[in-house]
Amino acid sequence: MKLRQSERKRAKIKLALQGSAGSGKTYSSLMLAQGLTGKDLTKVAIIDTENGSADLYAHLGQYNVLTLEPPFTPEKYIQAIDVCLRANMEVIILDSISQVWDELLDFHSKLPGNSFTNWNKVTPRQKAFMDKILQAPAHIIATMRTKQDYVLQQKDGKFIPEKVGLKAIQRDGVDYEFTIVFDIDIKHFAVASKDRTNLFSGKPEFTINTSTGRKILDWCNSGSNLEEARVKIKECKELESLRQLYAHYGNWREELEYDFKIQKDTIVSKQTLLNPKTFSTNGTTSHNA
Repeated sequence: MKLRQSERKRAKIKLALQGSAGSGKTYSSLMLAQGLTGKDLTKVAIIDTENGSADLYAHLGQYNVLTLEPPFTPEKYIQAIDVCLRANMEVIILDSISQVWDELLDFHSKLPGNSFTNWNKVTPRQKAFMDKILQAPAHIIATMRTKQDYVLQQKDGKFIPEKVGLKAIQRDGVDYEFTIVFDIDIKHFAVASKDRTNLFSGKPEFTINTSTGRKILDWCNSGSNLEEARVKIKECKELESLRQLYAHYGNWREELEYDFKIQKDTIVSKQTLLNPKTFSTNGTTSHNA
């Protein structure tokens, strides 16, 4: 057993888009994929279970489509993800993962015996499916349909029914597995209901576009290697170069604060020994020098 400092390494985003039919989940996924691949859609694959909806946006570029046919079992999804990984796809869009939950519910309903204990035959299959998503060495975008309902919205003094999306059709708590969850309404506006990156949390609704994916990619790549950063800090011989590094690693200041402090003290100490008259007792440059 050995303790180590925590470190966020380069990441592959695991992102979910949830919304009702017609909210633009497939199109938004492709916009995100464009940003994640530098607009090279040949590195993108859509695993399509939505009756060919993936082909509706072929005009955007030459992305790849893998069409799944019923039954939409977790094992079939896992095989499809493996096909995409072997083809070196950088972004895999699962459109959608609601069907796999529908399939598991149907499987559970047909099992004989005790309904409660029969979940022991369902949960491992769902877990294997989610583990495949989370462990895949590629960016994963999963769409989820939401149960539809209508609310009355007041407009020009009249109450007009408006379709809204509610709970996602998937296992309860599945949203906790993803790094980002975007909720998309029927007008194609998105808000982040969950965001571990802190890029979108608390922000007003917006329309997902290519720059959204590019922003996420920058976050994924910013965790490249803290050890490399620490080596550069230790190699600094002047306060000015240390200040430049401090500005450069602005996203990691909390993780590197101690390293910067130690190196600053080291530089100040060495400069004081070399020329004690140029420094006052509090370690700052003397104005009389």
